[in-house]
Amino acid sequence: MVVGDRDHRTEVEGAMRVRFLSKNEHKIAEARKILEPLGVEVVPISVAIDEIQTADVDAIVRDKVLRAFGRIGHRLFVEQTCLHLDTLNGFPAGLTQPFWDSLKADRFCELFGRGETRGLVARTWIGYCDGRQVHQFQGEIRGTIAPAPRGDRSFQWDCVFVPDGHERTFAEMGEEKNDISMRRLALSTFADHLREAADA
Repeated sequence: MVVGDRDHRTEVEGAMRVRFLSKNEHKIAEARKILEPLGVEVVPISVAIDEIQTADVDAIVRDKVLRAFGRIGHRLFVEQTCLHLDTLNGFPAGLTQPFWDSLKADRFCELFGRGETRGLVARTWIGYCDGRQVHQFQGEIRGTIAPAPRGDRSFQWDCVFVPDGHERTFAEMGEEKNDISMRRLALSTFADHLREAADA
């Protein structure tokens, strides 16, 4: 029997329960808003897992979810969301967090939001360890960098990312973001996998 197997489909008002290793309240809130209508209850787990520093997002996600599973001993998922700037040939990718932390919103827009090449991709990776293997799911959305930050700045680069086909930044959209975001795409695919595995 796989460790944590009983937690794969715990019935709570008809929902499957899955642990989410994250200390980011914004990510937890979005995961709940996206997954719970799809029949998946999100249980946040706050355990410090140091991430390896590399531009290789696949390596970051795999390492983090395996070490998290080793600590927790139950099925769980982790999430990594990154920016890939056209003008930097896809950088910073897995180094998005330190890159953003060094620049912050205003400087980021000064450097990358006022030239001709303002395009970028926002991509979310979900890493899920079911006790037997690691599964990964992705969602991505193209956009442009706003000339100046707009909206609430509390959730990192949401205030500078304008998705293609829209005029507002993610921050200005509020919860409407959850209908179109890269996180929505990745989590919806993840939910499909959970349902298929539960029915197998």
